[in-house]
Amino acid sequence: MTDVTVVIGAGAIGQAIARRVSAGKHVVLADLRQDTVEAAAKVFADAGFEVTTTTVDVSSRPSVQALVALAARIGDITGVIHAAGVSPSQAAPASILLVDLYGTALVLELFGDVIAKGGSAVVIASQSGHRLPALTGEQNNALALTPAEELLALPMLQPERVTDPLNAYQLSKRGNVLRVVAQAVRWGKRGARVNAISPGIIFTPLARDELNGPRGDGYRRMIDACAAKRGGTPDEVAALAALLMGPEGTFITGSD
Repeated sequence: MTDVTVVIGAGAIGQAIARRVSAGKHVVLADLRQDTVEAAAKVFADAGFEVTTTTVDVSSRPSVQALVALAARIGDITGVIHAAGVSPSQAAPASILLVDLYGTALVLELFGDVIAKGGSAVVIASQSGHRLPALTGEQNNALALTPAEELLALPMLQPERVTDPLNAYQLSKRGNVLRVVAQAVRWGKRGARVNAISPGIIFTPLARDELNGPRGDGYRRMIDACAAKRGGTPDEVAALAALLMGPEGTFITGSD
């Protein structure tokens, strides 16, 4: 059987990771935007990768189910790179929770049903999840363990409680990390692993939207204040993802 890497969110970070971990594998590129997957597919095909493209809406269970079915028809799903999401300057709080929080829970649930033994996944979260004040143990458990279809009904996520897009983003990214911890137990029963990465500011189109948006000054302050004194690159995230997904990372799971 062919080994398959599924890339959900075929932007700069998803592509960079896939290039590092998919030699000899069939790459399924999935994104909400058809033009994004087509542009990515040309880059991959020109570099010698076997590629299939499709669109996916991670906020839709039937859409993610269709992606899982497509990838499973091609071969054994041994890698999942979940890099889809929207930023605080791109969407309203409800949309951010739907895509970034519920969408990630859906991807981990459905791909966790089919991931091959020895397979691995990375979820791209964000440093923003670590800027959120501490939640209660009950809230942490709710974000980690509530079934995906009940997640957005949690009292802590209701519109009157989450009124700011940045707060919605921080809650979503905190939830992603907590979800990975819980799902690592389930994935482990299939002999597979899942980890999160919470990058700082990485120069991608999404980051440029933030730099040029209403929070641009705050972004620049974070860059100036960070120890590296610069933003990161997608390839630096990919180097870490390659460790987590590759043979040298096989004792690492449920980590951020």
